[in-house]
Amino acid sequence: QAQFVESGGGSVQPGGSLRLSCTGHGFTLATYAVSWFRQAPGKEREGLSCFTSRDGTLDYADSVKGRFTFSEDSDKNTAYLQLTDLESEDTGIYYCAAAPLPTCGRNWYLLEKFYEYWGQGTQVTVSS
Repeated sequence: QAQFVESGGGSVQPGGSLRLSCTGHGFTLATYAVSWFRQAPGKEREGLSCFTSRDGTLDYADSVKGRFTFSEDSDKNTAYLQLTDLESEDTGIYYCAAAPLPTCGRNWYLLEKFYEYWGQGTQVTVSS
C-alpha cells in the first residue's frame, strides 16, 4: 500500500528555520506533481508549492515566496520544504501531497481532488 510519510515539524521562534521532508513509499515522486499545503486553526487548507519534475514547473504561493524552498531528491524518493524566516502566521499543520498529473496548472491549489497521496501532517509552531 502506497504511503507518503512526512516529518520535520517542530516549535521555533520567529525568524527560525525548519526543514520538512516527505518520503514516498510504493510510488515514484518523479511521475507525480508534488505539493505542500498547510492548515492553520480555523482556516481553510492553503496550497504552498507545486513541483513537477517532468517539465520543471515550480510554483510558490505569494505568502511564502522568498522564504520557503522546495527540493526533491529522486534517489531518496523524497521531497523537502525548507522553511526560513518563519513568522507566527506560518503556524499550522503542514501536509505533503502527490497528484498523478504531468504538470502544475495555474490553479493547482484549488484542485485537491486530484491529489492521490497525502502525508499524515506535521505541526509547525512559531511563537516567541
